[in-house]
Amino acid sequence: MKQKIIVKVQMNCDKCRAKAMKIAAVEEGVISVAIEGAEKDRVVVIGDGVDSASLTHCLGKKLGYATIVSVEEVKEKPKPDPKPAPKTCCQSQQVLIASMGYADEPNCSIM
Repeated sequence: MKQKIIVKVQMNCDKCRAKAMKIAAVEEGVISVAIEGAEKDRVVVIGDGVDSASLTHCLGKKLGYATIVSVEEVKEKPKPDPKPAPKTCCQSQQVLIASMGYADEPNCSIM
Protein backbone atom coordinates (compact mmCIF):
# COMPACT_ATOMS: atom_id res chain seq x y z
CA MET A 1 0.00 0.00 0.00
CA LYS A 2 1.47 3.32 -1.09
CA GLN A 3 1.25 6.09 1.45
CA LYS A 4 2.06 9.77 1.71
CA ILE A 5 3.63 10.88 4.99
CA ILE A 6 4.04 14.53 5.93
CA VAL A 7 6.40 15.32 8.81
CA LYS A 8 6.96 18.80 10.22
CA VAL A 9 10.66 19.21 10.99
CA GLN A 10 12.69 22.04 12.49
CA MET A 11 14.77 23.20 9.51
CA ASN A 12 16.34 26.64 9.55
CA CYS A 13 18.84 26.42 6.68
CA ASP A 14 19.46 24.64 3.39
CA LYS A 15 21.99 22.36 5.06
CA CYS A 16 19.29 21.11 7.47
CA ARG A 17 16.88 20.55 4.56
CA ALA A 18 19.48 18.51 2.68
CA LYS A 19 20.19 16.49 5.82
CA ALA A 20 16.46 15.81 6.32
CA MET A 21 16.09 14.65 2.72
CA LYS A 22 19.08 12.30 3.07
CA ILE A 23 17.68 10.79 6.26
CA ALA A 24 14.25 10.27 4.70
CA ALA A 25 15.64 8.86 1.45
CA VAL A 26 17.50 5.98 3.13
CA GLU A 27 14.41 4.67 4.95
CA GLU A 28 13.16 1.35 3.65
CA GLY A 29 10.34 1.57 1.10
CA VAL A 30 10.73 5.26 0.25
CA ILE A 31 9.93 6.13 -3.37
CA SER A 32 10.20 9.94 -3.29
CA VAL A 33 11.09 12.73 -0.87
CA ALA A 34 10.24 16.43 -1.14
CA ILE A 35 10.32 19.60 0.97
CA GLU A 36 7.06 21.56 1.06
CA GLY A 37 5.27 24.20 3.06
CA ALA A 38 5.34 27.99 3.21
CA GLU A 39 8.37 27.93 5.50
CA LYS A 40 9.84 24.81 3.82
CA ASP A 41 9.54 22.97 7.12
CA ARG A 42 7.65 19.87 5.98
CA VAL A 43 9.17 16.69 4.60
CA VAL A 44 6.80 14.80 2.27
CA VAL A 45 7.64 11.13 1.81
CA ILE A 46 5.85 8.82 -0.61
CA GLY A 47 6.58 5.13 -0.25
CA ASP A 48 5.36 1.61 0.11
CA GLY A 49 5.43 0.20 3.65
CA VAL A 50 7.34 3.11 5.21
CA ASP A 51 7.30 3.17 9.03
CA SER A 52 6.18 6.73 9.80
CA ALA A 53 7.06 6.52 13.51
CA SER A 54 10.60 5.35 12.77
CA LEU A 55 11.04 8.04 10.12
CA THR A 56 9.87 10.76 12.52
CA HIS A 57 12.10 9.43 15.29
CA CYS A 58 15.18 9.49 13.03
CA LEU A 59 14.42 13.01 11.78
CA GLY A 60 13.84 14.26 15.33
CA LYS A 61 17.01 12.63 16.61
CA LYS A 62 19.21 14.26 13.94
CA LEU A 63 17.44 17.62 13.54
CA GLY A 64 16.01 18.36 16.97
CA TYR A 65 12.25 18.37 16.42
CA ALA A 66 9.87 16.35 14.23
CA THR A 67 6.12 15.75 14.33
CA ILE A 68 3.87 13.65 12.09
CA VAL A 69 1.36 15.93 10.38
CA SER A 70 -0.49 13.35 8.31
CA VAL A 71 -0.34 9.84 6.91
CA GLU A 72 -2.66 9.05 4.03
CA GLU A 73 -3.03 6.38 1.39
CA VAL A 74 -2.07 7.32 -2.15
CA LYS A 75 -4.62 6.07 -4.64
CA GLU A 76 -3.43 5.18 -8.11
CA LYS A 77 -5.14 7.02 -10.94
CA PRO A 78 -6.98 4.60 -13.19
CA LYS A 79 -5.31 4.29 -16.56
CA PRO A 80 -7.55 5.36 -19.42
CA ASP A 81 -8.57 2.62 -21.83
CA PRO A 82 -6.76 2.88 -25.13
CA LYS A 83 -9.12 4.17 -27.80
CA PRO A 84 -9.66 1.96 -30.81
CA ALA A 85 -7.91 3.13 -33.95
CA PRO A 86 -10.19 5.21 -36.14
CA LYS A 87 -11.35 3.60 -39.33
CA THR A 88 -9.55 4.78 -42.41
CA CYS A 89 -11.32 5.83 -45.52
CA CYS A 90 -10.54 2.56 -47.32
CA GLN A 91 -11.94 0.41 -44.53
CA SER A 92 -15.28 2.21 -44.53
CA GLN A 93 -15.50 1.98 -48.32
CA GLN A 94 -14.75 -1.73 -48.25
CA VAL A 95 -17.58 -2.30 -45.81
CA LEU A 96 -19.95 -0.28 -48.01
CA ILE A 97 -18.94 -2.14 -51.17
CA ALA A 98 -19.17 -5.53 -49.45
CA SER A 99 -22.65 -4.73 -48.22
CA MET A 100 -23.71 -3.72 -51.75
CA GLY A 101 -22.48 -7.01 -53.23
CA TYR A 102 -19.69 -5.56 -55.40
CA ALA A 103 -16.77 -6.95 -53.38
CA ASP A 104 -16.49 -10.06 -55.54
CA GLU A 105 -15.80 -8.16 -58.77
CA PRO A 106 -12.10 -8.46 -59.77
CA ASN A 107 -12.03 -5.06 -61.56
CA CYS A 108 -12.99 -3.04 -58.47
CA SER A 109 -10.71 0.03 -58.33
CA ILE A 110 -11.20 0.58 -54.62
CA MET A 111 -10.12 -2.88 -53.58
